[in-house]
Amino acid sequence: MTLYPNLIMEALSTVRYPGNGKNIVEAEMIADNMRIDGMKVSFSIIFDKPTDPFMKSVVKSAETAIHTYVSKDVEVTISTESKQTARPEPGKLLPQIKNVIAVSSGKGGVGKSTVAANLAVALSKLGYKVGLLDADIFGPSVPKMFQVEDARPYAEEVGGRDLIVPIEKYGIEILSIGFFVSPEQATLWRGAMASNALKQLVGDAKWGELDYFVLDTPPGTSDIHLTLLQNLAITGAVIVSTPQEVALADARKGINMYQNDKVNVPILGLVENMAWFTPAELPENKYYLFGKEGTKRLAEELNVPLLGQIPIVQSICEGGDNGTPVALEENSVTGQAFLELARNVVEQTEKRNAEMAPTRIVETHK
Repeated sequence: MTLYPNLIMEALSTVRYPGNGKNIVEAEMIADNMRIDGMKVSFSIIFDKPTDPFMKSVVKSAETAIHTYVSKDVEVTISTESKQTARPEPGKLLPQIKNVIAVSSGKGGVGKSTVAANLAVALSKLGYKVGLLDADIFGPSVPKMFQVEDARPYAEEVGGRDLIVPIEKYGIEILSIGFFVSPEQATLWRGAMASNALKQLVGDAKWGELDYFVLDTPPGTSDIHLTLLQNLAITGAVIVSTPQEVALADARKGINMYQNDKVNVPILGLVENMAWFTPAELPENKYYLFGKEGTKRLAEELNVPLLGQIPIVQSICEGGDNGTPVALEENSVTGQAFLELARNVVEQTEKRNAEMAPTRIVETHK
């Protein structure tokens, strides 16, 4: 029996691609590289993406079709190609980003997202190129804090890949799952779905060159944190707590997660949020609503820097609600506190980079 291309193509025309119902010949998925040598045939099938869910089944069906409609004695070799370049492997996702800073808290309600948003703004005001990723998949708040809730990022082709273009506000590149889900709807996702969405926001986005990439992580410790640690080499973590004992107990757990043997992410320092209340009409007065300097004592105990103490003033709440982060107000008490925090984060990051080896991603063992 003599093999020839048309015979092979006729067999392949019986194979349908589940994504659009067309046969793979009609859909122009057979590459122009067919080689026939006696009873051996080799060729490639082209898919849109390297992660196409139907890739294995289509390859298997193509092989079966040739054995069924041509001859079971044909030795078939099928390779795959994709129109889109594959996402870089974990650990090499963001080569143009100098420092990745995870802002974390052991529990919710301590103002972690407020600190992350204002830290990003303050770093930008100090002249750094900054990106902010809202990694709190189930409770995204960054779109509201920056008054960009109606923004819908678009994709742009870069180097053979379709990349999400972050939204820019106050000079900061911003992405959040909140841009892709309805704010009225609860995000009911299993862990794997949430992790995959996060991987896209990290690895399939056009972040470009950044000095600081700030991650607003979910409260507590979860598989979202593990996804970040497995895909990004995090330079250091900033832990946010209030002075309350209950918050401090949870802050210890967050610190412990980063200091775990398999994780080894340096703690850049602690931030005491809601350190005291100062009424606008009595700017000199300090009322310690949640206890006094508990986070400061924890920092001393753990021998890590206290990066900042952020007071409660009405403008913080108003700024978060109306989309103008308080760090924009350089002359305000809180604006000054966030600028001081940003300077301390820069100082500790530079110290960490000078004294320690780069962080490695957490390896997964199958």
